[in-house]
Amino acid sequence: MAKSDRNTAIAEITDKFRNSGAAVLTEYRGLTVAQLAELRKNLRGNATYSVVKNTLAEIAAKNAGVDAFEGHLVGPTAIAFIDGDPVDAAKALRDFSKDNPLLVIKAGVLDGKALNAEEISKLANLESREVLLAKLAGAMNASLSKAVYLFAAPLSQTARVVDALRAKVETEGSEAA
Repeated sequence: MAKSDRNTAIAEITDKFRNSGAAVLTEYRGLTVAQLAELRKNLRGNATYSVVKNTLAEIAAKNAGVDAFEGHLVGPTAIAFIDGDPVDAAKALRDFSKDNPLLVIKAGVLDGKALNAEEISKLANLESREVLLAKLAGAMNASLSKAVYLFAAPLSQTARVVDALRAKVETEGSEAA
C-alpha cells in the first residue's frame, strides 16, 4: 500500500472513530461475502461495517484516543462504527452471530468507555431507547398521580371533618330545641 493511500485510510478510519458514538470490533474469519453483505444490511441505519487492516485500525484508534481495542487487533478484523442506536446495533450483531457463529464479537467502545464481549451482549439485551423512555414516562406519570392524590387527601379529609362537625352541630341544635 502506498504511503499516501495508507495515510488516507488511517485518516478515514480515525474520522469514523471520532464521528461514531460507539464501535464494535469483530472477527469475521470464515464468513462469506454474502454473509457479510447480510450483516451490513442488518446494521443499516445504525452502523457501518468495515473490514480494516489491523495496523491501520490500531494507528487510527490511537489517533482518535480509543484504547479499547489494544490486544484485540489480530486475525481478520472488521469494525461496526455505530452512529445510530447502540442497542439496536448490538442486537443486530448478537442475532447475526447466533445464526453465524463464525462472527466473533471481541471488544467495543461506547462513549469513550471500553466494553468487552460480555458487556456488548448485556447492551444487546437492553430494550430500545424508545421503550426505555416510554417506561420512564409511565413511571413519572404514576409518581405524579400519587403526588396529586397525596396533596388532595388532606383537603378531602378536612372537608369530611368539617361536614361531620356541621352535621354534629345540626343534630345538637335540633336536640336542644
